[in-house]
Amino acid sequence: MNEWHAYRADRARYPKNAFLREQSLWAIWVYRFGRANDQRPPGPIQWLLERFYWVLFRIVETLTGCSFTKAVQIGPGLRIHHFGNIFIHEGVIIGARCTLRQGVTLGNRIEGGPVPTIEDGVEFGAGSQVLGGVRIGRGSKIGAQSLVLQNVPPEASAVGVPARILTKKGIASHE
Repeated sequence: MNEWHAYRADRARYPKNAFLREQSLWAIWVYRFGRANDQRPPGPIQWLLERFYWVLFRIVETLTGCSFTKAVQIGPGLRIHHFGNIFIHEGVIIGARCTLRQGVTLGNRIEGGPVPTIEDGVEFGAGSQVLGGVRIGRGSKIGAQSLVLQNVPPEASAVGVPARILTKKGIASHE
């Protein structure tokens, strides 16, 4: 999907005229801009826009507390509620229509280690962390302040530290 089409899908999940009121959209816009520039043919314009991207990235990262570079793969329809302290490690894959709240961290457990893969429609509560090479299934919910260190099946919830996996049938497992 074209990055600007993906940005339209991101925007569709926000209220009207949100760009000035929802600073998280600034971070998403800069992300999509950087990814779109990578699709340009190499040359002086791409080179110049690459430098512009990195300046914008640092400014927006500082102002919003949302830190995710264009090396992250994010599907269309990302929504960040209550921006701030959002950290997403390079290499993380996030599906379509996912929702992040303040304080979410998606990353590795050890330097150079594997990072999470997030399927479509996942919601993250405030302060939640997903670390390591885990897969979060489609439509799952990660509870506020949860620490997820294991796979979460589709349509399940993960709550607690470390997270317990809750399915419609009850508790699936403990770590």
